[in-house]
Amino acid sequence: MGETIFGAADILLPPFDDPAEWSAYSVIACDQFTSEPEYWEKAEKLSGALSTLDMILPEAYLGTNKEAAAKWRIAEKMPLALQKLHCYKSSMVYVERVLPDGGVRRGIVGSIDLEEYDYTPSSASPVRATEKTVVERIPPRVEIRRGAPIELPHVMVFADDRKGMLIQYLCDRRESLRRLYDFDLMLGGGHITAYLVDGEILRALLCNIADYEAEKSGSVVYAMGDGNHSLASAKAYWEQLKADGAAPDHPARRALVELVDLGDGAIAFEPIYRLITNCDTEKLISALRESAEKHGSKKTAVAVTADGEREVSLPDLHPLAIGCLQQFLDTCGLTFDCDYIHGEDTLRTLSRRPDAVGFLCGGIEKSELFDYVTRHGVLPRKTFSMGEARSKRYYLEARKITF
Repeated sequence: MGETIFGAADILLPPFDDPAEWSAYSVIACDQFTSEPEYWEKAEKLSGALSTLDMILPEAYLGTNKEAAAKWRIAEKMPLALQKLHCYKSSMVYVERVLPDGGVRRGIVGSIDLEEYDYTPSSASPVRATEKTVVERIPPRVEIRRGAPIELPHVMVFADDRKGMLIQYLCDRRESLRRLYDFDLMLGGGHITAYLVDGEILRALLCNIADYEAEKSGSVVYAMGDGNHSLASAKAYWEQLKADGAAPDHPARRALVELVDLGDGAIAFEPIYRLITNCDTEKLISALRESAEKHGSKKTAVAVTADGEREVSLPDLHPLAIGCLQQFLDTCGLTFDCDYIHGEDTLRTLSRRPDAVGFLCGGIEKSELFDYVTRHGVLPRKTFSMGEARSKRYYLEARKITF
């Protein structure tokens, strides 16, 4: 059996025994709560002496006076953390996450071969992006990755594992696995438990993975679920290293991800809403109405402003409603800031300011994902999220990406 696209890794974790230490170590994905800096202030207060918050750059800090300090902290703390983390050689981690709504999402943490991934819209690679990549978001992440000895991923990748060869295989053998951690995630993130996958069970799992990948050969083998820009940044960094002569076995060729089954009942696709700020709201809504009259309209959205909510027609520019809205925003020629918001209540709260308008607009059903990507290519950027913000992946497992 040759090396699989998704495989084992040398996984780094802290040697904690106390659940409280784990809770203080793990923080949510950096691309969450981007418009709520108070969330990250609370996380700072709860973080421990060894914390993943010291090794990531929350996007809420970008463009603020905290950005430079966070980058300095990463450069200082990450090498120190590497000395304290324990390495589980050539292994995987089976994860069970109790989400805030009570559902249980299961996954496998392992590494994926970036040579088999391409985030460009026309890609036919085995590992396929599912949303349009905002290339402007890649350089800041590549900058951090270039100077980092380790990676801390929040990436989740879908498998379409209808035979139960992967995640279900481990779930059925959970009692035979060594428990690594079991604790409550901070700030309402639910509960998480994980088990080490090594030895005979790992070898059998890798055979199953090879069979799954062979069956899917020539089509979409794995599809991006969450953290597309993080994996795109890992890919961009690897391409830079290759251009500089990096060896094929360089550790940065692979990236740590969590593999989840698209059919998992706990995985729900939630739409990601648009918050437009620093704009003339009536002028924007008027331009949207004129575009719908020009191009015709089959879909609608709800515009939320300080004055209330109203249904608006969307120009017929894309197969999906969110694509119609996004294409209008990209091409209307007006000046504004656009943020991507998880959760209707959050959007309504943030849309109360006089220079803001939020758009509630549907995304895509998860059962449609693989077929859509096959027929149309990537989705519009930020079409869906795998649950509300607090259901996103928290940083835990790490991996060395330098020799």
